[in-house]
Amino acid sequence: MIYDKIIAVDWSARSKPSPNKPTKDALFMCVSGGVPTYHRTRHDAMAAITAHLDEAIAQGERVLLGFDFSFGYPDGFAKALTGSDSAESVWKWLAGKVKDAPDNANNRFDVAKEINAMFGGVGPFWGCPENVADNILPSKGTHRRDHGQRERRHVELAVSSAQSTWKLFTTGSVGSQALMGLPCLWGLKERFGDDLTVWPHDCGFSQPDANITVVEIYPSLHPVDHLDATYQIEDAKQVRAVCDAFELAQTHGTLSKAFTVNADHRDADVIAQEGWILGVGINELKPPVLTNDCFALPQGVHWTPVDTALAELAGRLHPVAMTETISVTSALGRIVAQDVIAKRSNPPTANSAVDGYGFDSDSVDEDAQVLPLVDGRAAAGDAFNGVVPAGKAVRILTGAMVPQGVNTVVLEEDCTVSDTAVAFNGTLTRGANTRQAGEDIENGTKVVAKGTKLSAGDIAILVATGVSTLPVFKQLRVAILSTGDELTDVGDEAVEGQIFDANRPMLAAMFEKFGATVVDIGKVPDDPTALRAAFDRAAKSADMIITSGGASAGDEDHVSRLLQDNGSMALWRVAMKPGRPLALGVWNDTPVFGLPGNPVAAFVCALIFAKPAFDALAGLGFSTPQAFYVPAGFAKSKKAGRREYLRARIGTDGRAERFVSEGSGRISGLAWADGLIELPDGAMTIEEGDLVKYLPFSALAFRQIFPKRDPTT
Repeated sequence: MIYDKIIAVDWSARSKPSPNKPTKDALFMCVSGGVPTYHRTRHDAMAAITAHLDEAIAQGERVLLGFDFSFGYPDGFAKALTGSDSAESVWKWLAGKVKDAPDNANNRFDVAKEINAMFGGVGPFWGCPENVADNILPSKGTHRRDHGQRERRHVELAVSSAQSTWKLFTTGSVGSQALMGLPCLWGLKERFGDDLTVWPHDCGFSQPDANITVVEIYPSLHPVDHLDATYQIEDAKQVRAVCDAFELAQTHGTLSKAFTVNADHRDADVIAQEGWILGVGINELKPPVLTNDCFALPQGVHWTPVDTALAELAGRLHPVAMTETISVTSALGRIVAQDVIAKRSNPPTANSAVDGYGFDSDSVDEDAQVLPLVDGRAAAGDAFNGVVPAGKAVRILTGAMVPQGVNTVVLEEDCTVSDTAVAFNGTLTRGANTRQAGEDIENGTKVVAKGTKLSAGDIAILVATGVSTLPVFKQLRVAILSTGDELTDVGDEAVEGQIFDANRPMLAAMFEKFGATVVDIGKVPDDPTALRAAFDRAAKSADMIITSGGASAGDEDHVSRLLQDNGSMALWRVAMKPGRPLALGVWNDTPVFGLPGNPVAAFVCALIFAKPAFDALAGLGFSTPQAFYVPAGFAKSKKAGRREYLRARIGTDGRAERFVSEGSGRISGLAWADGLIELPDGAMTIEEGDLVKYLPFSALAFRQIFPKRDPTT
């Protein structure tokens, strides 16, 4: 069960419209992937909600709608109030009693008094202004007695911070929110009928198969740390966090668990009366993090072959990016978070592939090649009105919907036409010159698979099949920092002994091309305290940390030492040139890739290791570049033991030229090259004209697919 849209609503029981300017403790709503909207009244909010639901029904979308008020009361209340154990009976009863004006004026305290009067003693509802309080509705909970109702629902016992449903006034007055919300819930059930299911009241402890699933939510359950300063008000943050958490759980296949949690050891009938908060009792709704030991290598490993290192990474990484729903027209280059299903066939109806004349070939005698014409024509966007009789033809233009009575079209160039008839030579096969409905894509079939990075062609087929919005992974945030006392920023004066920090802007440019949102942490001196503070800043603001320098085991290699002291570092000595030391670890649940300080080595290691890891974390899947083989324009001998990467470019003769020097400090070779030549681990001798494996930077950066060629052919 996949939801196309998730809506979270932070409800309000205010008796007046909220201020014009958004304020706390008011009504906020968020649709997955969007910005929270502020609503001054419940009428305004319900109009917006029903508009979203109407649109979803019209487009065949499924919606998960969450409200933050109680859907039920402690077991026994429904029976005492209505004579039925059904929570739905309470919603209907309240809908007949509660008055809620367009300006938020309401009679909730009067309704609470009416309910309290039906029970013995005083209560169960409490909380109201002093001038409203009396011996039926007390202002304080301690003034209640002998009303016979349980104080809390089972789900509220599982959430220590949850307020009682009987409280109607001051901070945390969820009782008033329920009194004002349940009539609205009943109104939604009446409006949408079988298209809407309220969980778990209507369906037990299983995920409903309904167009609209309504659930109770508790926004405080979900972390808001990933949201930036755009969200000034906590209520706005929380509804966005609910959408993000549910979307992420859906992406990772764990949302369905939330619908079954705790059902096995609780009385299902009681829970059906009381309701349950979606997400209580499970931890899977939080973004998955990498374990501290995820980069650990087996004992005794000293030099790791490139292929082994890549395989180890591929098996240990998974997406950590949150998801959002965006317009298909702005989705180019984004990574799809769920399989996308066609909402309409392409073509939606049978249509003509040519300008010509249409008829029913089954009703035409092979010898009868002259057919009378009916009045009118069929054109794209201007369908023929009526049915074409057997034995007659109609004028039809390219792209026009094939009229009833037509299964074949003859090309106009093959016809002779008068005002009343058309003549043509030869017989035509049934269906000739027509495109059948759904012959390209059928409604309900998968159009784009989860993990696809969307191309212009993908956008075209999504739009053609009626997909207007789709869930995508948010762009991964990558924090980049450089270490070293010798570094200074370009534009500053470099004194003797200093060098300009080329690595940080180089890596930032690379990861922006990969599709990341880059967070520049800056250069950090060779000081453990400063580096620790920089790591802390990076982990708070990013999903992945890239460092350069300090990744080996020398006296000033503080990156590896700090990660080691933190208990989450593995120094991978990869058998490759340039490169070798990779310090891989986790800092505050955030993966760290410590690259060599040498610019060429940092560049190559970023392409070969950090880029595939970035793809996996971003939702694209762990991808290694597709290579192709080209003739070598050089000669070289290589010893066994390490994989080598040579800076190279394709010459005008189609041969791969290598840079004049293999020195790792020659940054000019990165600007000169347009790719890398990869030489295998073993010894080899290359002569001019031999085929070598070539990795173009375009394939490394953009994951373009180049055809593989057998080097022996």
